[in-house]
Amino acid sequence: MSIKLFNEIFGSFLSLSLNLLILFFIISIIISFFEPFIPFSKLEKVMTDRNMLLGNFAGALLGFITPFCSCSTIPLLVTMINRKIPFQIVMTYLFSSPLLDPWILGLMYYIYGFKVTAIYGIVTFLFSMLIGYVLDKLKFSKYVKNVIVEGVELHEDASRRTNIPLNIKVTFIDTLNLMKSVFTYIIVGALIGAIIKEAVPTSLLTALGDYNQWIVIPIAAIIGVPLYIRLSTMLPITNALLAGGFPLSPMMALLIGGAGASLPEVIMLKSIFHNRLVIAFVVSVFIMATFSGYLFLLLNFK
Repeated sequence: MSIKLFNEIFGSFLSLSLNLLILFFIISIIISFFEPFIPFSKLEKVMTDRNMLLGNFAGALLGFITPFCSCSTIPLLVTMINRKIPFQIVMTYLFSSPLLDPWILGLMYYIYGFKVTAIYGIVTFLFSMLIGYVLDKLKFSKYVKNVIVEGVELHEDASRRTNIPLNIKVTFIDTLNLMKSVFTYIIVGALIGAIIKEAVPTSLLTALGDYNQWIVIPIAAIIGVPLYIRLSTMLPITNALLAGGFPLSPMMALLIGGAGASLPEVIMLKSIFHNRLVIAFVVSVFIMATFSGYLFLLLNFK
């Protein structure tokens, strides 16, 4: 490894790890502070087996209105698990949150136009619901670890709502305990992500565009999954790649694969899920990304 490449990897690692830690901390603080004010008991009543379709839709909608990247979905994911929100809804949120939000759809509309944006939005929304449903029916809920944060009692909501100093104190205890449990995973994930980011040349993507798209689409999805991609920053880059001749169909597979999962997120999920559920999550994102790419290809989008 050359000194230049080492410096690039190290610089990328510092930037990525710092950004992830700060983002994770801020989002955890916000979620924990407002947690007592969220009517989880009412949500649980709505999200029963009799209303599972409605609950699943609510999970996808929650992902739509929470503009998080793949890694920063974890704090709210932990809160939902702690609050006994049904597994199907939790998984639907996990898939939809990094892929859908108004800002992303607005930026896609500006770059790609209405048809591409509408198809992307509908496919990712419905696919998130479908994957959550399938994983629930396959009983993957038994592979969720006990992630309740020590020292935080969930019945303290009423006191926290009326006692702001107490709420602030519990918020910091909650956040620090959660940070301790995922800190190592964030650092390891950032290091691996930085190595992949700097070691994989962008010319590889351009070269792939010259091959048969039926073969390139799953390859693009595979390349996308390990990368840490925030759609808000990746979309302008993809616009430049499209202008350079890279086809739209594998580009969509790359975007969904990269935004739906990432190595830092997968490593962090290992602190919450057992290996079988982590593998199922990665495979599901790959299937979603590949299916979407093929759909855009069949619809003859250039």
